[in-house]
Amino acid sequence: MKSLRLGLALLCMSISSLTLAYPGVFPQSTFSNLDYGLYWFGDNDNYQKAQAGYSNPYYNKSAPTIVYIHGWQNGSSQAKNRETFNRSDSGGPDVDLAYAWRRAGYNVGILYWNQFADEGEVKDAEAKIWSKNGPRAMRWRDHNGNYHSGPNKDAGQLMFESLKNNMADYSGSRLILAGHSLGNQMAIVVAKKLKDGISAGNTNSKLKPKRVALLDPFYSNGQKSYINNQWTGAKARSYVDTLKSWGVIFEAYRSSSVSNTFLVGDENKGLLNKTAFVELKPWYFQSWQQAEKHGAAVWHYLWSFDFSIPSIKDSSDQGLSAKTGDTRVKTLMNGSKRLIHDLGAYTKSPGDDRFKYGNRL
Repeated sequence: MKSLRLGLALLCMSISSLTLAYPGVFPQSTFSNLDYGLYWFGDNDNYQKAQAGYSNPYYNKSAPTIVYIHGWQNGSSQAKNRETFNRSDSGGPDVDLAYAWRRAGYNVGILYWNQFADEGEVKDAEAKIWSKNGPRAMRWRDHNGNYHSGPNKDAGQLMFESLKNNMADYSGSRLILAGHSLGNQMAIVVAKKLKDGISAGNTNSKLKPKRVALLDPFYSNGQKSYINNQWTGAKARSYVDTLKSWGVIFEAYRSSSVSNTFLVGDENKGLLNKTAFVELKPWYFQSWQQAEKHGAAVWHYLWSFDFSIPSIKDSSDQGLSAKTGDTRVKTLMNGSKRLIHDLGAYTKSPGDDRFKYGNRL
């Protein structure tokens, strides 16, 4: 049992370290001081931080928009790394994964909470999404590895406020949130806060998310005192129910076994069964390369927008990808089947993917 726990701990450490961007994309000052919130991206990982009231060359207030949210970031501050849209250093393709989206007229952004998510224990980072009163409160980490006291708000609130304030002028009709690993929880929390803000009349109604993509979602096991002894997975399910009733479309892509390591992860089948759900099979990685498989959901989803909608075996129905239309994704979300990778599992490109129907979990 001790060796199993050690193996899982090493797996978790590798997961956090293999979802990072190239060193040097962001300057050291980004990590020596607390920096978080919305960044807009142009070609080849060029970026500019969103600042309310200031123009940004990578943001068009009337354009469709996708915002990506990362997960656990253990060790990233000392490495001076942040996730971006090139994943070749973690097993992904050497392409700009945001290019096809921008070519289609999208704004492409990332909500960064990396210095809060830089914890040695994944549960400590997870807590900050939901509460400022978790095991490590809202401390953040600098480039020397030192921790500092953080804001008097949880990370979910900070990310919501960054999106709300920096897109207060938004007049478009399409907002997609995509969250990876722990970031799937952040995407759900931000979407719920957007709903509450719009309902209260203090948030731009154009910020109602059209779709929320959960990319190899991770939830830890066990009750959490900071959310009234609920499991984070159960809390997320209740939010998803509320958001679906409001008209938000949910899709989920599972690419690894990270979510169901029984000592750490809650598989959260109930959540996956509420979504348009596909089991990706990244068999171009070895069975033991779970960290790479965990990251594959991100670049597979983003890259799939550059390809035709995948087919389904023995059916004329459309499969699931970022390119699939909203009506079809909603049908899959409300249906009784999940999709399973059938062809294209041995190539990284989504262009040769085919799926087959399977029963819900």
